[in-house]
Amino acid sequence: MISQKEVKLIECPRDAMQGIKEFISTDLKAKYINAILQCGFDTVDFGSFVSPKAIPQMRDTAQVLNKLDLSTTKSKLLAIVANARGATDACAFEEITYLGYPFSISEIFQVRNTNKTIQQSFEELQNIMEIAQKHNKQVVTYLSMGFGNPYGDPWNVEIVGQWVDKLSAIGVNILSLSDTVGSSTPEVIQYLFSHLIPAYPRVEFGAHLHTTPNQWHEKIDAAFKSGCIRFDGAIKGYGGCPMATDALTGNMPTEKMLSYFTQQQVNTGVNSLRFESTYNVALQVF
Repeated sequence: MISQKEVKLIECPRDAMQGIKEFISTDLKAKYINAILQCGFDTVDFGSFVSPKAIPQMRDTAQVLNKLDLSTTKSKLLAIVANARGATDACAFEEITYLGYPFSISEIFQVRNTNKTIQQSFEELQNIMEIAQKHNKQVVTYLSMGFGNPYGDPWNVEIVGQWVDKLSAIGVNILSLSDTVGSSTPEVIQYLFSHLIPAYPRVEFGAHLHTTPNQWHEKIDAAFKSGCIRFDGAIKGYGGCPMATDALTGNMPTEKMLSYFTQQQVNTGVNSLRFESTYNVALQVF
């Protein structure tokens, strides 16, 4: 079992790239992800098997995967799926370990994101889990809008807890609380993780936090000191949610997380020299 002297970092180039309108070439995507794979991250969220109409940037995920060199990496691959068809497509690739599914507790966002109600999404998740189990894959469920939403949909910590209970009951064992629009506060982060982690010992909780440049430290500090040891990030904080009201809101910057955990004397498994090289490749992509 991982202790708080060691954390899992998940690098998310897919999240960073998917909102860019100008198409990034397959070769450049593969070059960037191959560099990331040499850094030592636990997992790399590299692509998605969704409708190319919905996410045009990710239409070449299968082609990118064929160009990845997995011979010397310890990192595992994660691909996002939005339905059972996407899960089936992703499961055709032995190289993929994790299927990621965005499950929103905001009805409006769930409909906008996957054209399903929350209940339909819950049923779809169960289908995806069955498909994943048959193909020896694991599912990472993202509880999107986990810290609130801009639509006025009902949200409070009790609602979050109720959904964690329902998801745990159907076998979800990796659950990442997602700060989709950057609405979390250190107080809510602290409350949720400190209460949920001990209450559900079979669930690995993660933090997919979106943040403005001046809030990153207080957010990661609250999550880590409340027991969270799984963190998503993206180099330079690229990406995030287009629904965020603040244009500065993006993903948790990986370089900031690495600095934070170095100061905390916590092992991330990331090689600093290889990360610096990868950081330079990112400048070619974005």
